[in-house]
Amino acid sequence: MSAAAGVSVASSSAAPAAARWPLDERIEPAPQRVLVVGGSGFVGRHVVARLAAAGHAVTVITRRRARARHLILLPTVSVVEGNPYDPAVLTRHAAGATAAINLVGVLHAHGRQGFMLAHSELPKLLVAACTEAGIPRLVHMSALCASSDAPSQYLRSKAAGEEVVTASPLAWTVFRPSVIFGREDRFLNLFAELGRRLPVMVVAGARARFQPVFVGDVAQCIVAALADDATIGQRYDLCGPVVYTLCDLVRYALRTAGFERPVIALGPTASRLQARVMEWLPRPLLTRDNLRSMERDSVCDCPFPALFGLAPTALEAVAPDWLAPAARVSRFDAYRIRSGR
Repeated sequence: MSAAAGVSVASSSAAPAAARWPLDERIEPAPQRVLVVGGSGFVGRHVVARLAAAGHAVTVITRRRARARHLILLPTVSVVEGNPYDPAVLTRHAAGATAAINLVGVLHAHGRQGFMLAHSELPKLLVAACTEAGIPRLVHMSALCASSDAPSQYLRSKAAGEEVVTASPLAWTVFRPSVIFGREDRFLNLFAELGRRLPVMVVAGARARFQPVFVGDVAQCIVAALADDATIGQRYDLCGPVVYTLCDLVRYALRTAGFERPVIALGPTASRLQARVMEWLPRPLLTRDNLRSMERDSVCDCPFPALFGLAPTALEAVAPDWLAPAARVSRFDAYRIRSGR
């Protein structure tokens, strides 16, 4: 495990950056009307909650309104059921908005078209809807290491989506986070759950390197970007303060959750075999495309962007709040109280 700086920032001159004013001279930005696509997901729920807390009026489009029930009670938030891939739905709900945020991302898809639909075609539809509705501002979440020559369909499709956004006439900002962790993630929580069920952990791609970033930090940056014209035309790589191997992260999650298990690191051939088998599961834990993504270290080479005024949260500072045995017992007690048991 090695310590590293948190983040790299890549700038683009595609759109002008506004002049920066001293903090004490800035005027409090007026509330906006924000259309959020992907707002019912892991990152989305944090972004939407922060938008609501800041007084913005938020519309979240989701295929199943029940999945977004945690957002329905938030003040200023409207959750509408609809297909975000339908241009008519996007255009209808874009009307009257002043900004849009795209948080849609899929880790598992059937073939190249599945990734391209979510990561490239949807941004095209959203850009078109914003243009037609006169929405000037778009914040888009991509992924660290996305590039047209990346080894995985996931990363190549993310790069294609970035190209759509940055080539648009909109005032855009792109965020490229490393793997994101948080209370509801399918990352550390997955390792802990597997540790509860399995006597031994067998890890494919064990030497892959990550610089995990806290979901709260990502959400704070996304919301802050809406109010700061200096972020227009910029790409920001977001990472946490420490670099880990995948094996490090598995061991940490198991130890913190109270499950001491042997961890076996697989070599390249065995890793590909494991991924090939796992991708046939109804809910794949790992696919060969995931494994190809891990060929690129998901780490940053610059500090966290100073513009956002925060120090990235260390994984060890917050993960015990939901992984530790005491945290799980407390959570189950709360469930029992609510259910009257």
